[in-house]
Amino acid sequence: MKTNLDFTPLFRSSIGFDRIFDLLENASRVTAIDNWPPYNIAKTGEDDYRITMAVAGFSQDQLTITHQPNLLLVSGSQSGEDDGQYLYRGVPGRAFERQFELADHVKVVGASLENGLLNIDLKRELPEEMKPRRIAIAGSTAQAKPRQIEAEKNAA
Repeated sequence: MKTNLDFTPLFRSSIGFDRIFDLLENASRVTAIDNWPPYNIAKTGEDDYRITMAVAGFSQDQLTITHQPNLLLVSGSQSGEDDGQYLYRGVPGRAFERQFELADHVKVVGASLENGLLNIDLKRELPEEMKPRRIAIAGSTAQAKPRQIEAEKNAA
């Protein structure tokens, strides 16, 4: 069952959330979801993440990781045909392309291939001007002089 959501009322009262609305609309447009290769996304620290993909049968030179602004693209393709005769082939060797939408300021810090698992480490690095900072409250620099109350004047 597909539900089309109308975000128009939200545009009237919000500013700067265009990217979020676009992501929600794009997510609702996805028709066929390919679940190969399987992957995990784990949060390994406060600002650290790891994507682990099962890419059995692929070597380092057959995998490509591309980081674009707010998008991570992982693809793999095996060159050449395998001439072996299989009675059963449970490990697929087909080409794939997987996209991950990344939040602002998320960077790829490394990737490794071990035992058929591709690990991609990500880190959110906020620029210094976006981090919370404490604002000092200054006191009054000019000290107020005590005011003298006028004495009553005696009438003569």
